[in-house]
Amino acid sequence: MNRLSDRKHRKLKIAIDGPAGAGKSTVARKVARALGYLYLDTGAMYRALAVLARERNISLDDHETLGAMASSVKMDVREDNGVFRVFLDGREVTDKLRTPETDRAVKLLAMSRPVREVLVSLQRKFAEGGGVVMEGRDITSVVMPDAEVKVFLTADLEERARRRWKELREKGIDIDLEEVLHELKERDRKDLERDWGRLVKVDDAVLIDSTGKTPDEVLAEILRLCEVKASCSTDLPGACSL
Repeated sequence: MNRLSDRKHRKLKIAIDGPAGAGKSTVARKVARALGYLYLDTGAMYRALAVLARERNISLDDHETLGAMASSVKMDVREDNGVFRVFLDGREVTDKLRTPETDRAVKLLAMSRPVREVLVSLQRKFAEGGGVVMEGRDITSVVMPDAEVKVFLTADLEERARRRWKELREKGIDIDLEEVLHELKERDRKDLERDWGRLVKVDDAVLIDSTGKTPDEVLAEILRLCEVKASCSTDLPGACSL
């Protein structure tokens, strides 16, 4: 058993932010598995609502209607043998989350403040009591600012594009690498410019550049951070600084 998962240690809240394609989902899933924690892919939650908005022909500029849609649907999530599954009103939409159409839709839907308020509230409920690894764009700044371990995971744009392109090709989606690169550039721009929940590295987050690193190498770095936080004494303020 990993010593960090021992009950004598307090359950941590672990937040991993970063741009698309940095490897957040892969690494966060590995961290959760190593510690026996809940893994929560917040991006998949937004993607699920983007799928629903497209199915209902809701304009992605109609923030009021998007917010009402988000409030009215029951979302359930489940980690199943390495696959983060999302259900809307009992219907699984997992296979629709990573299509190019959803990629384009979620860029706009994620900028809707009413939608974000609904999902942030739900994500905070999942985080109650700790023992959770959550990844996304605004986890350290908005969703879990009280997380004990905060990581900003990044990588070179070209490497992120290659990773995303390879993922799509493995799923049978024929798309040009240059198109993926362009879409990631646009995604980065929108993530940095939105007025609420924008992508940002908070001051107390540890920067990890995954360029040229394997997921297991990044995992080892994060587990070392968790070891420090889980083992330190709460009676010594400042002793647990990362």
